[in-house]
Amino acid sequence: MAERPGAITIKGNPLTLVGREVHVGEQAPEVEVLANDLSPFQLSSLKGKVAVICSVPSLDTPTCDIETRWFNEEAVKLGPEVVILIISMNLPFAQKRWCGAAGVDRLTTCSDHREAAFGQAYGILIKELRLLARAVFVVDRAGTVQYIQVVKELANEPDYAEVLQAVGRLV
Repeated sequence: MAERPGAITIKGNPLTLVGREVHVGEQAPEVEVLANDLSPFQLSSLKGKVAVICSVPSLDTPTCDIETRWFNEEAVKLGPEVVILIISMNLPFAQKRWCGAAGVDRLTTCSDHREAAFGQAYGILIKELRLLARAVFVVDRAGTVQYIQVVKELANEPDYAEVLQAVGRLV
């Protein structure tokens, strides 16, 4: 399995990302994660829509909380042609509880806790923590990756304006 030592940091300390790095212009890797009801969720089911696929380390941390709430609010503005998926290592039950408590109901949360298949397929599994790096992938209707943002410092939020610009080019 490919490794990228020092690809990201946490409070300035280097971390290693595991998995094959995805590049703009490639087909989005097909992966199965778990929906909040424990059913399998295929990323290929997003084809036909513009997909914003975000990975976060844990919904129970302040930065992930802020980011997920922000994307939930933006989901309404982006319209029905755009779907937003938040993937973390949180258990599906914890994701469902968190969404209910936070009032997050305009996006989909999925868990990669079983096999870290998403993290490995997208090259964002953090070796030292077995969590996902903070990243955003924008995928067009045909399933091609059109934009990637891997946030260098794990504690920082993504550049939301860049994500919106990438989505805007596709809708």
